[in-house]
Amino acid sequence: MITPALTDLFELETLEQHLFRGKSWDLGFPAIFGGQVLGQALFAAYQTVDSEQIAHSFHSYFLLPGDVKQPVLYDVETVRDGRSFATRRIKAIQHGKTIFYATASFQYAQPHISHQDTQLPDDLPQPDSLPRDVDVFAQKHHPLSDEQVRTLRYHEPIDVRTVNVSQAFGKSVIAPKRHIWMKSHSELQQNIALHQAAMAYASDYHFLSTALQAHDIHSNDKRLRMATIDHAMWFHQAGDFNQWHTYATHSPFSGNARAFVKGEFIDLHGKLIATTTQEGMIRVKE
Repeated sequence: MITPALTDLFELETLEQHLFRGKSWDLGFPAIFGGQVLGQALFAAYQTVDSEQIAHSFHSYFLLPGDVKQPVLYDVETVRDGRSFATRRIKAIQHGKTIFYATASFQYAQPHISHQDTQLPDDLPQPDSLPRDVDVFAQKHHPLSDEQVRTLRYHEPIDVRTVNVSQAFGKSVIAPKRHIWMKSHSELQQNIALHQAAMAYASDYHFLSTALQAHDIHSNDKRLRMATIDHAMWFHQAGDFNQWHTYATHSPFSGNARAFVKGEFIDLHGKLIATTTQEGMIRVKE
């Protein structure tokens, strides 16, 4: 089977002014993968702003599960066009209902004072020394069913390699922290909107489940119910997602049937490219 190209996901069909339609990928989850809606919504908003403006943040809420068998409509509303910043609201719609809502902010480039106070561990293994997560999954579940083979190829557009993958997704209780190497499997054109949308898509991989490492429960436990509530992302500077980035995730808190996680995308040169946060529902049926 041919691996889908990540760019295919962001080929949105323009239905009319500020109204777009995006295809859905079935990754084998009960609902649409949240990263798909994040990336497509951001890319749709990009179609409505000045070509020199760059997204610096978005804040979103997941309202209803998405149907993987149906496309998604993106309705973009112009909230404000200022001299420096522009604001857009995006609704993702299926079956006549809003399943997702986001606000995105864009800015003209304005070089000014800058600093960075984050760094990678000195002993972090390099990506070429690690197996791909899809290969680890395939080996663990060999032989794969036809359905698993079909859905697994939709995970391949992002090359994901988790450090200490057996420990991170095992049943032992460890610190709720991960380091995950990520990049696009196929070459992306040098288009900042495309690279940011791809990074938004990737930001939902292994994110909320970071919180499970602090508990004696595995992500495939049949008693477990997980769902994203909200997701925010800040783009600090331009990143090239054709190159490796470390996604450093951490869950500082869980409680009251919710878990909070945060993450940082750091490139090979140690530059902090983007920061993410997410809160989600986590319930374990007794």
